[in-house]
Amino acid sequence: MIGRLSSAVFGCPDPRAPARFYSEVLGVPITADEGDWVDIGDVRTGRIGFQLAPDHVPPHWPDPHRPQQVHLDIRVDGDVEEAERKVLALGAVRLSASERNFRVYADPAGHPFCLEWG
Repeated sequence: MIGRLSSAVFGCPDPRAPARFYSEVLGVPITADEGDWVDIGDVRTGRIGFQLAPDHVPPHWPDPHRPQQVHLDIRVDGDVEEAERKVLALGAVRLSASERNFRVYADPAGHPFCLEWG
């Protein structure tokens, strides 16, 4: 092993918006806020960083001309319909109809993510 993952980092025009969104979705606290960089979680829970990228152009899933760079798969152990209502209320946008065991959404900064179950 060369090293271990410290964090996953997303570029976005407003780091606080997706940080608040994923903090609520994952139940993980915001642990650092420097304005142009916001972290949620820590080494124990896993850390996700959101870095200011003023010129960030969000992907258009599944458009090959503006492909996704990365996405999160979020496991739903309970009612997926209730989970969907919650993420939509937090600012998510649904990008696809139900697949076999997942649905695709965009977070407030336009990054795709999936709710998965089963």
